Amino acid sequence: MQIAVIKEGQDVVREGDRPSRSCLLLSGFACVYKVTGDGKRQIVGFSIPGDIPDLQSLHLKVLDNSVSTLTPCQVGFITHDALRDICERYPRITVAFWRETLVDAAIFREWVTNVGRRDAYSRIAHVLCEMLVRLKAIGLAEDHACDLPITQVEFADAVGVSTVHVNRVLQDMRADGLIETKGTQVSVPDRERLKHVGDFDPSYLHLEQDQAAA
Repeated sequence: MQIAVIKEGQDVVREGDRPSRSCLLLSGFACVYKVTGDGKRQIVGFSIPGDIPDLQSLHLKVLDNSVSTLTPCQVGFITHDALRDICERYPRITVAFWRETLVDAAIFREWVTNVGRRDAYSRIAHVLCEMLVRLKAIGLAEDHACDLPITQVEFADAVGVSTVHVNRVLQDMRADGLIETKGTQVSVPDRERLKHVGDFDPSYLHLEQDQAAA
């Protein structure tokens, strides 16, 4: 595995690439996104340490999305030849990779529902709940609080509204006592209330029961 440190705001892979390796996010935050014909970005997922956001490139020759860093990231690049060798030698790892792609698909289905059928307030609440649960599962969130270095522009691109609208929603959430923020730190005083507002059921993340309940 070749390890590289990539600056904030850099593409790791781009739509249309034909990569010969996949990337394992070791530290930092990244996003998976697409760009419309008129240049508008739609973020379709956030990646956290432990994710392999372009694992599909092992079997799909041409990437249909891009992956970009949201913060400085440490990334491990693993060649597809090495991954194929690992899969042949260790069937349990093959199963783990297959499960990873299935969970990614489940998250994608939930994001489609979130953007397509919930209002902006609920959309943002849902994404906050998801990130808190996922970060808790890997030990990066405690006591219903986490470091979430996602800008309002990035939130806007993820939930399909304007940056101004995101700003207003976050102000309303703070006024309603749903969240507290200090810099990139986000805390949730009443997690159950935020889950209700965001129509959030963590079952689609397919985590262990104790992790999903955290």
